[in-house]
Parts: sequence; C-alpha cells; structure tokens
Amino acid sequence: MFGSFIARHFDFRPVAARQWVQLIFGLSMYGLAISFMMQSQFGLGPWDLFHQGINKLTGLKVGLVSELVGFALMAMLLLVDIRFGWGTISNIILIGLVTDLTMPLIPIVATWPWQLGYYLLALLLCGIGIGAYIGANMGAGPRDSFMLFLVRRFNWPVRHVRTSIELSVLFLGWIMGGDVGWGTLLFAVSIGPAVQWGLKLFKALPHSAKPEPVAAEPVEAAPLA
Repeated sequence: MFGSFIARHFDFRPVAARQWVQLIFGLSMYGLAISFMMQSQFGLGPWDLFHQGINKLTGLKVGLVSELVGFALMAMLLLVDIRFGWGTISNIILIGLVTDLTMPLIPIVATWPWQLGYYLLALLLCGIGIGAYIGANMGAGPRDSFMLFLVRRFNWPVRHVRTSIELSVLFLGWIMGGDVGWGTLLFAVSIGPAVQWGLKLFKALPHSAKPEPVAAEPVEAAPLA
C-alpha cells in the first residue's frame, strides 16, 4: 500500500544529464536571487514575510517555519494527486544552500538606486531560475507546484496566479506583524510576469494556461459592385 502511494505521487525515475544540469542551474539562479534580495535591505519577499509573521506569532525559527509551510503545501497537493520528483527534493535542499554560500559574497547596499538595482536583478534571476528548473521537468517545489495546480485547475494565466498568491501571503504576513518594505511590494506585483516570461523562455508554460490574446486581423471592406 505504501509502495503504491509513493509510485502514485512521486516520480524518481532516472532522467537525462541535461535535465540535471538545467535543474541545478535554475535552482542556483533562484538561490542567488534570494541573496540579492536579502542584501538589498529593501524588504523581504512575500513568502519570507509570511514566514516571519508566523515566527513573530509562534516563536518558531523562520527556517523551520519555511519547512513546515512547504510540507503543509505538499500534504495538501498530495490530496489532489500532484506528483513530486527529484526537482522537489532538490528545491528544498539546493536553494537554501546556494543562498547561504552566495550571500557573504554580495555586499549590503544602503542607497535606494543600488537597492532597486539589486531587486530588479533578483526578479530577472527568479524568472530565469523558476523557468529553468520547472522546464527540467523533474518536479517543482511545494510553492511552485501550488501555482501550477491553480493554473491548470482554473485555466488562468501564470502571471495572474503568481501575483495573486504573492499578494495573499504578503497580506497574511503583514497582519501577523511581518516587516513590509518597498521591495516586498515590488516583488509581489512583478514576480508573476517574470515567472511567466521565464517559463515561456524555457518552453515550460503549462498547456492549460491561457494563451496571450491575439489581435484580430482587420477585415477589408468588399468593393462596391
């Protein structure tokens, strides 16, 4: 029974080396993006704000809160038959590792042009990173799996779904006492389009995502008889 449950919800089959390279590249870009956001001193990302809010309410460490939220999302998604894989496990391990390794190499900035520059670079890296690692087709992390589930379930564009999720966790984190910054707001409204661009770049947009509207061709009037 347990074996059938694992086979149904987890896909750990061997994959091509190219997929591993793309997965590691994507997660590394994501971890680097978090380092730039942290060193910008411009505000936490919405999910980090949410974790901080729970930390202030419960006293649990932020890292532990992040893991618990991830596992809670995984448990919920298992109920709707979402499959996880090597990418899911790598997401949990590699992003935090890359962040810890790269953050000391990035100087903290205190003036707003540099802070804004850091954040814009982080958004670019997030779009590339998420597009690459999801495009490796080895499974997504809990939060990205939640996004993809909503996209496929309701046939909504990626940018709208991701923006709605980020604004929701931002609001929850704020009412729990998290520290909202200008970067938090910038990230929340910009990450959706960045992720959609990254998924399109790596040809990984969900098949059920709504296509971009196409302008109608002008109809020429028929000549008078």
